[in-house]
Amino acid sequence: MSIWFDKTISLEKIKDFGRDSMAGFLGMEWTAIGDDYLQISMPVNERTKQPYGIMHGGASCSLAETLGSVASALVIDLDKFYCVGMEINANHLRSVTHGLVTGKSTPLHLGKTTHVWDIKIYDESQNLVCVSRLTVAIIPNNRFVQHTKM
Repeated sequence: MSIWFDKTISLEKIKDFGRDSMAGFLGMEWTAIGDDYLQISMPVNERTKQPYGIMHGGASCSLAETLGSVASALVIDLDKFYCVGMEINANHLRSVTHGLVTGKSTPLHLGKTTHVWDIKIYDESQNLVCVSRLTVAIIPNNRFVQHTKM
């Protein structure tokens, strides 16, 4: 059974979401959506590497926060609620120097006021690169003046 608010959601519907934000600047691309997961890829290049030539931990966190936040937005009714990241942690397990990394988010908790996402990031050889957990606050829309719709 699908966790998404819009039961007809597809990659086609979200492919351009985030293009004019950090996700777009870092080259993130939506790659898969299933009944209870969302996936995104990001290149490891000059925009996402640290001075030592490996993927920056902040780039991993940006990917994880983008992935979990958008997943939360897809779960809720955006006419009534808004979602924002509350807390993120990340364990960087393996370095990556080139290619693509892919993150996959699955829910650990989908409550009325918070969502908790398990996010795993893999390199092209399917080696686990980073494990992250993101907590997202679900806030009534009347707390914000402006928001972006999917």
